[in-house]
Amino acid sequence: MGEREDLVYQAKLAEQAERYDEMVESMKKVADMDVELTVEERNLLSVAYKNVIGARRASWRIISSIEQREENKGGEEKLKMIREYRQKVKHSGKSLCWETLSNI
Repeated sequence: MGEREDLVYQAKLAEQAERYDEMVESMKKVADMDVELTVEERNLLSVAYKNVIGARRASWRIISSIEQREENKGGEEKLKMIREYRQKVKHSGKSLCWETLSNI
């Protein structure tokens, strides 16, 4: 098999293992080959990014919920840590989105 086929196969393996970050990496390499993607390759790329972003969105919602509970308790010391962490998660999602858009 060629490099492109190997990368697509690796992406499929990563999908089956629910390792979407690795799936994204494989499909980014395919997309960077400067050849039009097949329908299957576009679908794999879409699934990879959808799942990676979905996981980060779920994390952000959970952290926001924890932040709200802590606000209600009045725990200022923990609030600072929670807010910093929420920003870190938010930033990782934003950078992934920009990375995706730059590859289009």
